[in-house]
Amino acid sequence: MLARDLAVEYETVGLDTGATEAARLMAEHRLPALLVVDEAGAPRAILPASQMIKLLVPSYVIDDPALAAVIDERHADRLCQALEGRTVRDCLTPSVPAPPAAAPDATALEVAALMAQARSPLVAVLADAGAEKRLLGVVTASHLLERLLTAAP
Repeated sequence: MLARDLAVEYETVGLDTGATEAARLMAEHRLPALLVVDEAGAPRAILPASQMIKLLVPSYVIDDPALAAVIDERHADRLCQALEGRTVRDCLTPSVPAPPAAAPDATALEVAALMAQARSPLVAVLADAGAEKRLLGVVTASHLLERLLTAAP
């Protein structure tokens, strides 16, 4: 199995996409993360769903999770208001690394190694298009596991 065969179309968002829109996309498609692309469509970052959740939770609750028990449901229902007016760019950590990327002819093991090294649920598959790289698709951890398990005796 090569990366080009494992790659699937995957939802992407731009740096200036609204954070609420990105969160809805994750929720509607049950995605573990979104691939963030720049204006040219090149992979720029991975925005994990866990990072979006972290933005919803007040910092004092992250510091002391016991405080979560004293917040009533009426206030908890308003957590998503924390995303209003923010963009995907605002949701990324300042030192966000570039997403792991594989060449189309990378083997499944090479893709798995990239995923493991980066601790990423996604690997972008990029083809050379002259001076630029073109996104062919994404290999997700769940899809890779499925294909590897199917190939197992």
